[in-house]
Amino acid sequence: MKIRSKITLVVIPILVLTLGISGVWAYFSATSGITKIANSFLTFKVENMKKAAESQWALLVDSSLTGDARMIAAAKSGVSSHAIDIMRSRTELILAFDKELNIAMKTNEVTVLDNEKQFLTELFTSKPQGLFTFILGGIERVGMGFAFEPFGWFVLVTEQKSVFYEKVNQISWQTGAMLAISIILAVVILFIVTQILTSPLVRVVTAMKEIISDTDLSRRVQVEYQDETGELAHTFNIMVEQLQKSDRQIRKFALEAVLAQKRETKIRNIFQKYVPKDIIDKYFENPESMLVGDMRVLSILFSDIRDFTTISEKLSPDEIVNSLNRYFSIMVDVILNRNGIVDKYIGDAIMAFFGAPVKHEDDALQSVMAGIEMTEKVVDFNRTQVKLKKPEFKIGVGINYGFVTVGNIGTEKKMDYTVIGEMVNLASRLEGLTKYYHQELLISESLQRRVSNKYLCREIDCVAVKGSAKGMKIYYTKREPTALEKEAWEIHNNTLPLYYKGDFIGAASGFSNVQKILPGDYPSRMFMEESVRYQKNPPKDWIGIRKMDTK
Repeated sequence: MKIRSKITLVVIPILVLTLGISGVWAYFSATSGITKIANSFLTFKVENMKKAAESQWALLVDSSLTGDARMIAAAKSGVSSHAIDIMRSRTELILAFDKELNIAMKTNEVTVLDNEKQFLTELFTSKPQGLFTFILGGIERVGMGFAFEPFGWFVLVTEQKSVFYEKVNQISWQTGAMLAISIILAVVILFIVTQILTSPLVRVVTAMKEIISDTDLSRRVQVEYQDETGELAHTFNIMVEQLQKSDRQIRKFALEAVLAQKRETKIRNIFQKYVPKDIIDKYFENPESMLVGDMRVLSILFSDIRDFTTISEKLSPDEIVNSLNRYFSIMVDVILNRNGIVDKYIGDAIMAFFGAPVKHEDDALQSVMAGIEMTEKVVDFNRTQVKLKKPEFKIGVGINYGFVTVGNIGTEKKMDYTVIGEMVNLASRLEGLTKYYHQELLISESLQRRVSNKYLCREIDCVAVKGSAKGMKIYYTKREPTALEKEAWEIHNNTLPLYYKGDFIGAASGFSNVQKILPGDYPSRMFMEESVRYQKNPPKDWIGIRKMDTK
């Protein structure tokens, strides 16, 4: 028997056994690790949902609203929204059910079959801990859950079993394939090695060891014979040459990647001072998409410092810049914290919008909350102004909601990501009307309809702004009106229809009642005086719309 055959018969079983043990060990290590990671991720989501539910309940407790069914429903809705937010795939399912197995919350459509209800009943009573496998809606799932007593829920966070163990199955197939390939390659190499048990082989092995030791890919093996050993040496030299080329290319790619990362970081650091972070992120994700205009429904906000020209005359240029920078820092933080985008600064005015480039479900509500907070934060700002012996700022905020064109507008040398359209102009007009009606904040009717369930709104008037013949109702709102304000606002809102219809006697009486509750209230005083005046000299062609001749 040839020595090659003897070596093969001895080495192959050992090689197969070694590779088999290594493959099995690698398989179990990998699957165990992946299972732990998936289990931990599921546990994290369960804890996340539990915290969200506890947070919502804590808000009800702190506000003494645990007996208010409407607020409890809102809290449950908040938990449901949070569940949707943490979803990462369509195969995930988060649901909650009560003692009667009624599904109170779910992130995807699911139908509980009759033969599955027994398991859900056992879950509700036993409240198991850890990972369990079950069938829901005819689909085998793995999941974890917890009972939330305040809502009477048992919350399940689940994933399809096939998806949950997908990576494990993939590793199983890959391990088997790699094991088979490794055994085949090992046998081939073994036959090659047994053929070159000669002196040139030692030189090849030595060169290989030296390269491994010092990673010097410039080494070559001298081809001494025109036989198998010579072919091996020649092949070795080609391999090292290709590795050397690949090494150079890899180093080049690595350098280019580092430089590209540095350039991107530098660009971000420079432009983030001028361009919102959301826009920069979207540009780097898909630069071409930023060049396309889009028609969207957005909230547009304008704010302005009243009588800023008079204020600036009392300050030095340095004091003007310092005061404006402090003011802008506060206002911009409010806008950004409410997912808004600062479009531009127009002198002492701020233009912002909500809903682009990233759209959120509550953009309308967030814009109103931003406007309210801006009127509140300017109070804190003025305290600092008083301490610094500087003039106080009074602001007006106008917010509109509607279709606008949004996109990069300008030239190759200078472009702005901005919004244009009639709704933008109306938002600007609303800000101007805050001076006329002596109100800090005015919102449009389209925006009022979307936030009236959250904020009590006072109808101020129905106006046709300059450049428009169509009447538009405008509203004022604040975070928490007092009891007297709520009473007065209700009378004011009920009296305005009389004023619009031309019943100036009834309107004067209603607005007079508002004045008794809120002495000094400007809108009701203005309407009361007009109603008294119009009783004697009614306007011609009265249609209940105030036409504004100025911006």
